[in-house]
Amino acid sequence: MSAAPELPSLAELAARVANRLRERGETVALVESSAGGLASAALLAIAGASAYFRGGAVVYTRRSARALLGLTAADTLGMRAETEPYALLVAGRIRDSHRASWGLAESGAAGPSGSPYGDAPGHVCVAVVGVESRSRTIETASPDRPANMDRFARQLLLLFDETLATQPPSA
Repeated sequence: MSAAPELPSLAELAARVANRLRERGETVALVESSAGGLASAALLAIAGASAYFRGGAVVYTRRSARALLGLTAADTLGMRAETEPYALLVAGRIRDSHRASWGLAESGAAGPSGSPYGDAPGHVCVAVVGVESRSRTIETASPDRPANMDRFARQLLLLFDETLATQPPSA
């Protein structure tokens, strides 16, 4: 079995996404949990970020989900964090609340231990909501918290870059 291809750097992915968003005249808002804001920071490190970055939040607890996203128990009935349906829900919520073209979200367990929901360290779900919605689950099988946080942020921006590359600009 061959090793998975190496992901581009966070800075490279952020630059690609920023360029695509500027070319398309579109905007983005992010919800991060286990990546701790690294994807947002990478996008904001690009000069001219105010043209495409609408805002973001690090939503690390249920309390912060209520306070920052206005999520209620009814909104999440039958779902839990660290799943693709949850990541899609919060990506849509941040997109709508920020009136952005796109909403991005990640929810996972960076490690070194697993989550209270039973997910192993290195588990993350990433989602993009916009003209098209996409999500995926990634398992790194690593307890290395800083490495997982970086990988989660890169996976989120990679999914967004792939989505932008295949979708026409929004109207």
